Amino acid sequence: MFDAAHYEHTIDTPVAFSGVGLHSGAPVQMKLLPAHAGTGVIFRRTDLEGFEIAATGRNVAKVSYATSLMRQSVLISTTEHLLSALVGMGIDNVVVELDNLELPILDGSALPYIEAFRRVGLRAQRRKRQYLRVLKDVEVRDGDKFIGVYPGDGYRVSYQIDFPAPIGRQGFVVDLASRNYGAEIAPARTFGYKEDEGKLRDMGLIRGASEENAIILTQRGVVNGPLRFDDEFVRHKVLDLIGDLALVGHQILGHVKAERAGHAMHTALVSRLLKDRSAWELVTRSEKQAAAASAAPAQQHLATV
Repeated sequence: MFDAAHYEHTIDTPVAFSGVGLHSGAPVQMKLLPAHAGTGVIFRRTDLEGFEIAATGRNVAKVSYATSLMRQSVLISTTEHLLSALVGMGIDNVVVELDNLELPILDGSALPYIEAFRRVGLRAQRRKRQYLRVLKDVEVRDGDKFIGVYPGDGYRVSYQIDFPAPIGRQGFVVDLASRNYGAEIAPARTFGYKEDEGKLRDMGLIRGASEENAIILTQRGVVNGPLRFDDEFVRHKVLDLIGDLALVGHQILGHVKAERAGHAMHTALVSRLLKDRSAWELVTRSEKQAAAASAAPAQQHLATV
């Protein structure tokens, strides 16, 4: 029996987006194209004769306020929101064409992507999806910041943040196997403090930021409310994390925990995980195997491929 849920997917028809880059402020046109099974996510710079960069850990560039990819000095910047939406919707294969160095920020969340994918539809492909199943703990620590991935069922993410007022300490837990990404994670927008604006602009960042694509904060509260969730800030950090971890190249079977982490630590975990080949295996999941794993977790060894 063909169980589409455990097979690779692409989008059914092309879908286009336009806007400005959050950090560059540069206008950009972007189109997502269906791709053959096994392609993965490929970024293509149409302004540079179709130069391609695969969305994989080996192409991660220096990371600070966004996650960028680089190959042969060609850059693709601020990839995390789109990659997060692709994972959240279960899209494995797509070619992303864009005519500038940075993806459009849209409304600062992944919701516009989810709405577009639902509009054009998805297509199941005749290739079983491979999952990266975590076999042992892998951790990255930096002072009071921490991120780790552990063996576990499904794809569970636990995140804790601690920011100055008015955010404070927030936590959120989600399992992507629940398929609640579109409702619980995708609408959460990026955010920043008004008092940091001058410093960041002097660094060449947030030149495309506005009240239409980011939550703006002062110590007194949210400038451009209302919030979409009371805990929208930590939900957005989960959104970013899912997008950054997409760079392992496969959906994860395991439990990710993060405390005060960010893009640099997210991608450091990707690098450490991929380098330790004993920490994971690639598996496929059939309907029968998934049911057996749910009924008997201790016997959930799946078919290694």
